[in-house]
Amino acid sequence: MSGDRQPLVAHGERPREGGADRREVAVAVGVLIRSDGDFLLTSRPPGKVYAGYWEFPGGKVEAGESVEQALRRELLEEIGVTIGAVQPWRTQLVDYPHALVRLHFCKVWDWAGELHMREGQTFAWQRLPVEVQPVLPGTVPVLAWFAEERGFAGATH
Repeated sequence: MSGDRQPLVAHGERPREGGADRREVAVAVGVLIRSDGDFLLTSRPPGKVYAGYWEFPGGKVEAGESVEQALRRELLEEIGVTIGAVQPWRTQLVDYPHALVRLHFCKVWDWAGELHMREGQTFAWQRLPVEVQPVLPGTVPVLAWFAEERGFAGATH
């Protein structure tokens, strides 16, 4: 699994909550990919930071959990699916104004159950270039990675 070199700074003009010494938060992120190559994006739920922005689903890794365990729990809780095999893919450190997060992106091709947006969010199956806007800053690198893998020359977002 390849990782980030430098953190991606989101909205650098805004102050950082907790200052320079804040703790890094691990987040498990599922990149669900259908057999036709489309991938799932979900909107951030109302009431959450960056509400309405589009992202790959997932959530915080709790104490004692592996990334895969967290991903399984979060995807069941958030979107109602039970996932099969998980392929760790890449990591990206993102410095948001509200938190410093290390996103652990995992590809998932196998899941069971119907999508149920349990937090009031919406979903969209997308391909490059994505049609939904705005895209969460931490999602942008993934779109570039997809473009690189798929030899896509157009805009990624």
